[in-house]
Amino acid sequence: MTSQPSTTIDSLTTTLGKLRTAQASKVPDRAQRADDLTRLRAAFKAGLPAMCAAISADFGHRSVHETLLSDGMTVLREIDDLSRHLSRWMRPKRAPIDWLFAPGRSEIRIQPLGVVGVISPWNYPVNLALMPLATAIAAGNHVYLKPSEHTPQTSQWMADLLAAVFPADRVAVALGGADVAGAFAALPFDHLFFTGSTTVGRKVMAAAAPNLTPVTLELGGKSPCIVAPGYPVATAAARIAAGKWLNAGQTCIAPDYLLVEAADRDGLIAALKADVGARYARIDGNTDYTTIVNEAQYKRLRGYIEEARGLGCEIIELAPTDPTIAESERRIPPTLVIDPPDACGLMRHEIFGPILPIRTVASVDAAIAYINSHDRPLALYHFDHDRARIERVLNQTIAGGVCINDTVLHIAQDGLPFGGVGASGMGHYHGQHGFLTFSKQKPVFHQARFSAMKYFKPPYGKFASFLVKQLTR
Repeated sequence: MTSQPSTTIDSLTTTLGKLRTAQASKVPDRAQRADDLTRLRAAFKAGLPAMCAAISADFGHRSVHETLLSDGMTVLREIDDLSRHLSRWMRPKRAPIDWLFAPGRSEIRIQPLGVVGVISPWNYPVNLALMPLATAIAAGNHVYLKPSEHTPQTSQWMADLLAAVFPADRVAVALGGADVAGAFAALPFDHLFFTGSTTVGRKVMAAAAPNLTPVTLELGGKSPCIVAPGYPVATAAARIAAGKWLNAGQTCIAPDYLLVEAADRDGLIAALKADVGARYARIDGNTDYTTIVNEAQYKRLRGYIEEARGLGCEIIELAPTDPTIAESERRIPPTLVIDPPDACGLMRHEIFGPILPIRTVASVDAAIAYINSHDRPLALYHFDHDRARIERVLNQTIAGGVCINDTVLHIAQDGLPFGGVGASGMGHYHGQHGFLTFSKQKPVFHQARFSAMKYFKPPYGKFASFLVKQLTR
């Protein structure tokens, strides 16, 4: 792995200009795009071992299985889906025409936007960079990527990978810290795609606004999970645990808090403890359990726990740890916090770690009311076998995406759009939804040799008056 210096702010505009000139001079055709995807896939697959090593080094330790699943498989599947459908998605689409304008015809042509900027985060540093990048390439754009400075070895690995696959005027990578990211967001891209926190998302949108750059914001927020009465708590616990403690909770769509009725709460707690015990005999030194990415994030999460403890909340660690070793390795065990108040940090901020608050509610309707009194979440999870109640939750809440009787798996469905709403984001990607995000759907009307419009022009006479009267009935 070569070590490249941080990108200078002055060079950002120069690089963007080269990308724009190259894209405008020869818009990638279907053959070029297909070849780009094929070469990217081959290089990426060959580089999986190095990718796993880089991500683990950045985190301190990250489970290789989780990395291959969440950053490896996801990118390969997305490239395969793009390659499989590329020809069909690129074709012009016939559009219906109003009878008044027959025999003219309408169509929608799918064209690349130009140069797309991608700002990616640290939690899934390859997935959340290369999936939008590959989609933008499939749509015929050139791409400028700014990966996270918090995972520097992974960012360097991606820069090397992309330099080996693409010419410098088709895909470029900007390396550097927050100052580079801020200047990057202010560039006049044809589209800007950002994944990260809501707080930073607001800054990105403000930076893009002077250029009227269209933005897709994939943000986060507090994703609730409802466990309805009568649902098997062991099943719910296993599926909640799978989504919550993947990547040690450092996942934008991880269940952020649970809502459960009092009669089921203790049973759910016991089931979560049993399930975590079966997954992790211990936390410290466990190669299957991922560490917190850096010291600042570790201290933030420990602060949440200590604040809740100071407020009198019951704190339940679900797996044994040696506190000294855990601190030295930046490991926080799967931890439950029972009924924390709304004022504490755990309930005011996205947790982004392995801490799971459990709030007691009077009913599913009370859970719906609680969810609706807060920002619209990126994901919502509901465990229930009562169809009428499921429909009530679906109809009365708004969220970026929903899983019924499981967690996080909606993100793995190629046919579903992924994206937030309101404070959890705007815009969508994955599959064709992403292809269209990075494309201009250009409407085209073809006039026929004969047009009835020639009869409708000044000076307006009786026929025009008759026609207007008929059309405005």
